[in-house]
Parts: sequence; C-alpha cells; structure tokens
Amino acid sequence: MEFGSSGEYNEQRNTQMKKQPIILVGGGGHCISCIDVVEQTAQYEIIGIIDQPEKLGTKVLGYDVIGNDEDIVALVKTCPNFLITVGQIKTSDVRSSIYSKVKNAGGQLPVIVSPMAHVSRHSVIGEGSIIMHQAIVNAAAQIGCCSIINTKSLIEHEARVGEFCHISTGACINGQVNIGSHSFVGSNAVVANNINISEHAVISAGSVVLQNIDKPGVYIGNPLKNIG
Repeated sequence: MEFGSSGEYNEQRNTQMKKQPIILVGGGGHCISCIDVVEQTAQYEIIGIIDQPEKLGTKVLGYDVIGNDEDIVALVKTCPNFLITVGQIKTSDVRSSIYSKVKNAGGQLPVIVSPMAHVSRHSVIGEGSIIMHQAIVNAAAQIGCCSIINTKSLIEHEARVGEFCHISTGACINGQVNIGSHSFVGSNAVVANNINISEHAVISAGSVVLQNIDKPGVYIGNPLKNIG
C-alpha cells in the first residue's frame, strides 16, 4: 500500500482553493453519485466527462461527454485534474488502468471529500480517492490511492484500506482492520476489529467478517464462505 502521496487530503484540508477545472473519467451510475459530491465541495468545476467513444456528444446530468480514454494526453494540457468515476465491484482493473493513463500523461488526481462526510485531521487519504456523503473516516485511518469510500460507510480508527479499493454504502470497517489493495467490501458488510483481508478480495453485501481472509476470492454470508 502507498500512502502520503501528493494528493493527500491532509495537504488540502486547510488550503483555500480557487474553483479548479476537473474532468471525470467514466459516465455510468457511479459518475452520477460523484457529480453530486464534486458539486457540493465547491472546489472544482466539472468541465466534461470521458466515456466510451459512442457516448461522445451525450450528457450526464447536464455535463458533456467530451472524449474517451485516448484523449487524456491531449486534455491534460488544458485541464490537469481528473477524477476516476468508473465504479468497482469484481475488479479494479479498469480504474487502475485509467489511473496509469492519467499519471503517465502528467495529470493530477485530487482527493475529493464531501462536505457532508467526516474525515479526521489525523487520517491520511491517498490521491484520487473520493469520500462520499455521510462517510466517516476516523483518527489514524489510512486510505490508499484511488479508493472509493462510499455513502454512509465507516472507516474506524487505525484501519488501513489499500489502493484501488471500494468500501460500499453503509459498510462498517472497524478499528485496526487491514484491507488489501484492489478489494471490494459490499453494502452493509461488517468487518470486525483487527481483521486482515487479502488483496483482491470481494466481500458480498451484508456479510460479516470475523476471521482473517488470507487469499483472494469472493466471500459471502454470516458465517462467511468463500464461493470462488
């Protein structure tokens, strides 16, 4: 896991920022939720969305689709800021591929935090991550780059969430949990204190994790079962 990158929320939280242009990458359902968060922050002005080539010229909540992934190199010259708004459940491959394209083009991925979330000043948030409405990130928690901390989820004290993770709506990550990179924790799932979860793990919605998960796979239920 990498923490403390240039996009850390710690470096932004006390900075009075002028409204800056930002491009969203991905125009699906997760993008719709992200638009609302970005608008509420009042720190960034969405100037367009990148999506599939066939979507060029369409709109998402009134914002134009202005290009596709291949246009990132050209667009970064006029707008350095990007937010990856592709969702993630089974795999983080698309999100990590977009991240590489933006970084290789010289783009920046700021941390986006809803004003309706609580993020402790003692936490660390990696670049490109989004903290959505009513999420809580408590003291000494660490979030890796390009992770999604979704609506009403809880990241408790000293928990570590790796890069390219998605902690879904209403999920509860208790104190000192360590979640490996590229993992997904579904809606209303609960991870007990001090649990370690492997990279590339998928925890289904409503599951309860009471023991360490040592290998990648799809896990479901209470008691938890590995189904693949």
